[in-house]
Amino acid sequence: MKNASLGYLFARLPIGMSMFGHGLVRLPKLIKFSEGLASSFKDSWLSEAVVQQFAYFLPYLELNIGALLLLGLFTRVVSAMGVLLMVVLIFGSCLLESWNNVAVQMFYGVYFAGLMAFEHRYNRYSIDNGIRGRRIKKKQAQAL
Repeated sequence: MKNASLGYLFARLPIGMSMFGHGLVRLPKLIKFSEGLASSFKDSWLSEAVVQQFAYFLPYLELNIGALLLLGLFTRVVSAMGVLLMVVLIFGSCLLESWNNVAVQMFYGVYFAGLMAFEHRYNRYSIDNGIRGRRIKKKQAQAL
């Protein structure tokens, strides 16, 4: 169990850092990033204005998903958000026929789903586990 929990930590940290890094590097150049992403959709049926608004929001979402995964806080919910984000990104990549991006985003989606599936059992080294432990102790104290 201890090795599996350590393995879970070592699975959570890389994707957390990846998401955190995606958001972190895009924030200082947010306008350029959002305009660039919007212009890449100019030949698709998706409105550039919609894409640009999404692109303003995306780095904040990536940064927060990454930070929370690194901390191990709200891991199950954040992993679900990661899967949903990948679904949206896959949709956009399909519109652009960017199949290499689709493959990478599918990998991320499966990775997030794996984190979500095993969170309750193996997320021992996390803030979530500390919170869960306090709740269990509180329930046990109330039962006495």
